[in-house]
Amino acid sequence: MTKFKFEKLIIWQKSMDYGESIFRLSYKFPKDEIFNLCSQIRRAVDSIALNISEGSIGQSNPEFKKFIGFSIRSLAEVVTCLHKASKRNYISEEEFIEHYDYAYNLMNMMVAFKEKIK
Repeated sequence: MTKFKFEKLIIWQKSMDYGESIFRLSYKFPKDEIFNLCSQIRRAVDSIALNISEGSIGQSNPEFKKFIGFSIRSLAEVVTCLHKASKRNYISEEEFIEHYDYAYNLMNMMVAFKEKIK
């Protein structure tokens, strides 16, 4: 059941799925990263869907575009965290590629969506 317009947006749905996937992945990080990289990647990935939904409610189109921009920046932050996790050997190469590719596709969708907002 969807009652809010943002729930119908594919970018919101995909960002919600990505958030859960990254959350599960972050459990692989060492315990001493819980307040550092683990916390950072979780907050950044959650921020993607949160900004999409916040921007869609009662805002003007320029305001919505601004919030989509915030979401795109948060996604870029997640990608950087993935690179750090990979370089520190917290995740496998396969896990990195899977999450990196998802981020790349989501980024392209979000940029295209932002460009369509008048």
